[in-house]
Amino acid sequence: MNSIFVISPYFKHGTWVFADPRRNLVEEPFVAGGPEIITLPVADIPNAQSGFRLTFSAAPFPGHKLVVTRGKAESGGFWYNVENSDQTGWLCPALFKFFPKAPEKLYVRADPLNHDNGS
Repeated sequence: MNSIFVISPYFKHGTWVFADPRRNLVEEPFVAGGPEIITLPVADIPNAQSGFRLTFSAAPFPGHKLVVTRGKAESGGFWYNVENSDQTGWLCPALFKFFPKAPEKLYVRADPLNHDNGS
């Protein structure tokens, strides 16, 4: 079964962070290329630094805008490569709070917090 997850990143301390109390994550930062990758799907979201909705899954879902492919393991996490781009970003071990093993691909969409897509 492939789950779809939703987090609400925001900009703090000079980087994108998110919280997920159910997974004991508080101001979990995106680092090592992650912040640069986030700038891609949020480019058209006004005031994204105040927060946006990031939907992601290991399986394609309607409306996904970005696909990243797993690369090499490092420091307990994995590098992911943005398809059709030379951008890479490292996802830390917090990845395993969502998935039992690092997915081969992640499918991603970003929406404004007030965006209503009918779901």
